[in-house]
Amino acid sequence: MSSGEILLVYDKECPLCDNFNQAIRVRKTVGDLRIIDARQSSQVMDEISAHGLDIDQGMVLKMGDQMYYGADAIHALALIGSRSGIFNRISYWMFRSKTASHFLYPILRSIRNLLLKILGRTKINNLRNLCISLGESSREPK
Repeated sequence: MSSGEILLVYDKECPLCDNFNQAIRVRKTVGDLRIIDARQSSQVMDEISAHGLDIDQGMVLKMGDQMYYGADAIHALALIGSRSGIFNRISYWMFRSKTASHFLYPILRSIRNLLLKILGRTKINNLRNLCISLGESSREPK
């Protein structure tokens, strides 16, 4: 990750998540936003899993060494977001308050989970996959 680069990690197979995150813009003075598909293997996904963050329960916004998760991520995104365009202004208005973000985010997550179920898409299960790989690597050879 280069300096000034902001990583937004989420499930691109969720149409609601993808539309929201493709439309969001951050102020150029803050940095460059790079979108990462949580379903693809990457260094940042390994880091997210190592921190015990379940990507099925919340997106992650990484700025420098700081990771924001779930409601905190959407709140931070609203604060660094551009105010240009109607979508970005609405997003800022809805999520600028930490309290509102913590109230609204679980509702959005529930909609995401229902939408994935309707579309027949699986969850990512990044923590389960981490446990499996740790279990296999800790086994002693026979």
